[in-house]
Amino acid sequence: MLRFLFGEEPRHTGGLLLEAITQMELYLSQLQKRIATGDADQHLYRKLEIWTAGLLGSLDELEQSQYAARRYGERVTSRYLSGMSTEETMDYYRHIYFDKNAFIRVFALLDKLGTFLNEWLKLGTGDIKKHYSYFTVLRVMQERRSEPRLTEQLTRIKERYREPMSRLRKRRNTEIHYMNSELQDDLRQSSAAYGQDIPLEDIRAQLADLDQGCEMVMRTLDAVYRQAAAVMRKR
Repeated sequence: MLRFLFGEEPRHTGGLLLEAITQMELYLSQLQKRIATGDADQHLYRKLEIWTAGLLGSLDELEQSQYAARRYGERVTSRYLSGMSTEETMDYYRHIYFDKNAFIRVFALLDKLGTFLNEWLKLGTGDIKKHYSYFTVLRVMQERRSEPRLTEQLTRIKERYREPMSRLRKRRNTEIHYMNSELQDDLRQSSAAYGQDIPLEDIRAQLADLDQGCEMVMRTLDAVYRQAAAVMRKR
């Protein structure tokens, strides 16, 4: 959808994104068939259907935000706000908008997936912690040895992306609880007025972390829904 901003054709879906979407749509199709038969578990299936459809939408929105953040970020070449033209300044703030949107969505999507896992596996995580994250659910899965093969896969994925996800989490927490990007830029401009021209954040490094975070999300979704579909086939 957002590619029109750059005069481009709609997305051609491939790679990890396609793999994740394929598994999610397969599982969604299985759920819908079970619901149509009037299966005794159809109340649960309907909830899982709604959450899966919502996750598909969230994944699409995440990819779009990631793409727009990258495209606008690529247009920013100045190291200091004071050295930017009006056009580059606008591209910089557009980058900030979509970048922020994307790294917040990384964790929001994972937490929605945590809700799906909690319900699907009947973990009762809410009894342990009222407001829980995906990572809390994964910890409960480990403790209860729930779906051990899937738990092992998800743990490996988590460890593989630990460092970039840690940096993204820090940025997310800063954005939500402390100081947002716009105020940080105001601080830079204020410092420049006093003769201290502070360089911008490392946009390329932050985009690399965002890429890794999105990759982590896609691999996690693929693993969860591949296993969910396999379990459904056995019932």
